Amino acid sequence: MKRPLLEKRNYQIIIAGIILIAVGFILMSGGRSYDPEVFNPEIYNFRRIRLAPTLIIIGLALQAYAILYRPKK
Repeated sequence: MKRPLLEKRNYQIIIAGIILIAVGFILMSGGRSYDPEVFNPEIYNFRRIRLAPTLIIIGLALQAYAILYRPKK
């Protein structure tokens, strides 16, 4: 019988990375202005400019780690 390509721990790390990426995109959403003549400075707050992209990058790095992770036998 062939050994599976990824172990259970790999899939757990992948799911954690997907959750981080999803949370990052959710935090990045919103901030639009209903009136096109009015500028909404809410689009430049800390959550959308720093926190959300950082979470997405961490999630992508976690995905790469999950693929390369090899459990000790």
